[in-house]
Amino acid sequence: MKKILGLFILISFSCSKEKVTNVTSPDNKISVRFNLDEKASPFYVVTFNQQTIIKKSFLGFDLEDANSLLDNFEIINSSTKEFNETWQMPWGEQLDVVNHNNELRVELQEKSNLKRRLNLVFKVYNDGVGFRYEFPEQDNLKEVLITEENTEFNLTENYKTFWAPGDWDIYEHLYNTTKLSEINALNYRNQPLAQTFIPNNAVNTPVTLVGKNGIHLSIHEAALLDYSGMTLAVDTTNLSFKSTLVGSRNTSYKVKRQLPFRTPWRTIQITDNAPDLIHSNLIVNLNESNKLGDVSSFKPTKYTGVWWEMHLGKSTWNLTKDKHGATTENVKRFIDFSAKNNIGGVLVEGWNKGWGPNEGGFDFVTPYKDYDIQELVKYANQKGVEIIMHHETYGNVTTYEKQQDTAFALMKSLGIHVLKTGYVGNLTPEGEYHHGQFMVNHYNKTIEKAAKYQIAINAHEPIKPTGLRRTYPNTISREGLRGQEFNVWDPKGGNPPEHLPIIAFTRMLAGPIDYTPGIFHIKFDNYKKGKQVNTTLAHQLALYVVIYSPVQMAADLVEHYEANPAPLEFIKDVGVDWETTKVLNGEVGDFVTIVRKERKTGDWFLGSITDENAREIEINFDFLDDEITYEAKIYKDGENAHWNKNPLDILIEKIDINNDAKIKFSLKEGGGFAISIKKKI
Repeated sequence: MKKILGLFILISFSCSKEKVTNVTSPDNKISVRFNLDEKASPFYVVTFNQQTIIKKSFLGFDLEDANSLLDNFEIINSSTKEFNETWQMPWGEQLDVVNHNNELRVELQEKSNLKRRLNLVFKVYNDGVGFRYEFPEQDNLKEVLITEENTEFNLTENYKTFWAPGDWDIYEHLYNTTKLSEINALNYRNQPLAQTFIPNNAVNTPVTLVGKNGIHLSIHEAALLDYSGMTLAVDTTNLSFKSTLVGSRNTSYKVKRQLPFRTPWRTIQITDNAPDLIHSNLIVNLNESNKLGDVSSFKPTKYTGVWWEMHLGKSTWNLTKDKHGATTENVKRFIDFSAKNNIGGVLVEGWNKGWGPNEGGFDFVTPYKDYDIQELVKYANQKGVEIIMHHETYGNVTTYEKQQDTAFALMKSLGIHVLKTGYVGNLTPEGEYHHGQFMVNHYNKTIEKAAKYQIAINAHEPIKPTGLRRTYPNTISREGLRGQEFNVWDPKGGNPPEHLPIIAFTRMLAGPIDYTPGIFHIKFDNYKKGKQVNTTLAHQLALYVVIYSPVQMAADLVEHYEANPAPLEFIKDVGVDWETTKVLNGEVGDFVTIVRKERKTGDWFLGSITDENAREIEINFDFLDDEITYEAKIYKDGENAHWNKNPLDILIEKIDINNDAKIKFSLKEGGGFAISIKKKI
């Protein structure tokens, strides 16, 4: 449900003799200037606090069987307007979102005989810039076959850059930290991953940059619909990025569109500190408002599930004599545990036929013989728990699309409202990449179809999030990063302690993450000798606040939680749906502290994590209400805690606090702390 709380629109059109070609943010700190150079090529410039941060950067397209749209333009019209509204998230990091921007629209036309037209639209917010191309309806251009989009981001400094390679198939790479001039994505070509294709020295987005004087930038895209995903080719000499669209082995072009149409927004989040990157709502604000209406069939929830045990090797996805994980008996065990611990869902992977090598592919409605889906749904409902469905496709999109209506109808008949999808492996049809136009359309059509059955999607092996959760609030979470499971089977040692302090300021800027936190059995020697999670236990608890998702998994085995009831209390208490989010401190790749206020209860929950370096952090509790005493339950690293040497050392204590409190906390190497804060009765 979308509720407009305030709306103010001011439109001013330029006169025909003097075209407006610049626009500033509402607070006048960010400015965009548009113009044409001596070749009549369009370009833009961005300044922040009167300092140029994006210098002269050109715009345009290469087309198949047609002249490029790069130069020989004239400005035939321009206009500006101000827009200001406050809208509400049906679920999310906060309830009320201010959407306040100043817009510049520039209409271009070629001077040549064809007189093809192209519009540029810039929206400038206090937290950054979004711009996109519009191809209006016109007589001399009916369809475009885009071979490349030539959007430049020419930077003015050799930024410290947090980047992942521009892989056309997966996002499951570690982020690297280098100078912009030192980026070499081609080093990632030989990673031991299910599938990977890195055609050039490019990075995926979001890519985050930190300047010498405190300027923080993050480049991404918003509203990715019927278009290819954008990577950014790197010019390490001239310190610039240039858009490189994901292609296909089946066509020589990368995007095919009928006119009229609009491209996704190209986004630049701009702040003078790291925490404000996370505070930014630029990506969701650039998306259209809710098209689905009432989405109350989805309720944010924590969940457990038959998943981690397969990665550990305790059980199997496919049907076996004595190790199959998705059995009626085993799932009831998870349901019972969840019901006792304020956890609303149970994910079941490996429930359906098709996991074995000789089973003829996946069947999304037929369970294995040891899994009674009707009985389990009934049993779960009696306990106040909902089964979460799983559809792994192994990349066979053709088969999945044929079965979707039948599979979704089964879910609706059972009252199941949450679905985890998976696309591991090379795609069918052959020749397509996970991030190209074909798959972008598949992912989005799946979301739209699921909505008709009151189903919310948590996508794995997805297209990156671009804020479409505002338009389609049943797209609730996704993977799209190197997840928790890499700690089990990565031959190079799993995710390092710095991984999530980087992710909070990179991938998380794009949208919710299904990272599957909450591993208590940090070292896996009983199952995978020498493998482990590279954090402390307190760090794992803090992730429930730091890494946002409206579906948060308690990912470990039931027996590991039952053996550790004290830290389990935090998972039992912590919320998943927030009224307010505040980032109290942080530096990209080093540490971050986030506090969130739960919508339903008004309780506060705080999480803080660090990289491989120990540090001391002071927390000011002035975000709490005046003249109220709260009980704070603190879960923090023990005196000898260390992500590798002693990861389970944790101290738990209760204290009374108010909004005058200032407390120093010691985060050990790879550590963190989590706090639940409730009003005293």
